[in-house]
Amino acid sequence: MKEKVSVPFMLLGILFNVCLIAANLLETKLIQVGSITITAGLLVFPVSYIINDCIAEVWGFKKARLIIWSGFAMNFFVVALGLTAVAIPAAPFWEGGDHFNFVFGMAPRIVCASLLAFLAGSFLNAYVMSKMKIASKGKNFSARAVLSTVVGETADSIIFFPIAFAGIVPVRELLMLMGVQILLKTLYEIIILPVTIKVVGYIKRVENIDVYDENISYNILKVKDIA
Repeated sequence: MKEKVSVPFMLLGILFNVCLIAANLLETKLIQVGSITITAGLLVFPVSYIINDCIAEVWGFKKARLIIWSGFAMNFFVVALGLTAVAIPAAPFWEGGDHFNFVFGMAPRIVCASLLAFLAGSFLNAYVMSKMKIASKGKNFSARAVLSTVVGETADSIIFFPIAFAGIVPVRELLMLMGVQILLKTLYEIIILPVTIKVVGYIKRVENIDVYDENISYNILKVKDIA
């Protein structure tokens, strides 16, 4: 008997991938919010952590692991296509070359920083959610969602900013930028938490599923182990 495809899981997985790709493209623009300068990617990137929380909470770490690796693969694929397009000579009459190259011609260190930070932050986020759910016997979802985001976003910032901007941005400004990113992304999670709670509750009712990750392997390379 073939396994039934979960529509909510599929839709969350698609949205997860779209958010990651959009965040990478939006990162190329700096925006001003009051007196704070942030990247435009901050508008959408935290959504990926919220989706990560939903998947880890409802379907468990195994399914979260699958989605995280799919996000990594799609991000890598889009970056590779972008760099290839930049490398191909433009038509002589086309005037958008500089702008196109600015968006898609990401420096290798930025690409490495982004992909490594994403993997570390996303897996830590899912791991904390999974372990805390077992420890709390499924209670205190709000605390688990916020704390897992703090851990994941902290790891993401600690890895991304030093690799991407060390030697370019002064250390004091770099630390401040990291702190602001962690704070704002966590606040994003807290503000949208009521929506996250309703979505998780709805999916659990519709899917009639609520996985507890007991006796599983947290090896991030076991992508095929999703049953």
